[in-house]
Amino acid sequence: MRVVALDYGRARTGVAVSDETGTLARPVTVVERVRSVRGRRALLAQIALLEPERVVVGMPVTLRGNNGRQAAETAEFVRELEAECPVPVETYDERFTTALAGRTAAGGTRRPDDAVAAAHLLDGYLRWLAG
Repeated sequence: MRVVALDYGRARTGVAVSDETGTLARPVTVVERVRSVRGRRALLAQIALLEPERVVVGMPVTLRGNNGRQAAETAEFVRELEAECPVPVETYDERFTTALAGRTAAGGTRRPDDAVAAAHLLDGYLRWLAG
């Protein structure tokens, strides 16, 4: 099963995709301003190009598992995406994915790539699915 993962951000949203077996995750691209009309079209076009069976969006809960302001904004984005996306959309806890992406990119010395964060999110999601 092919899955697309999104690491949502107001300015940039990272996109990653799994292989057809739902085993391996790889970063794909970053889409700018997905809440704008132009950004949403670009995101939906990217999702269509990747042909997933589902889309998973990282939910930024706090370390204690609570939903903060960013989680509320992400939930609103998810509702908007569900209205336009032809495949099921769900959320997955994204704690630590940005930190993992930062360590992966150039030994942690650069700003983490949002697509790499999406790939870490997807990797965790795929392992969770596999049990």
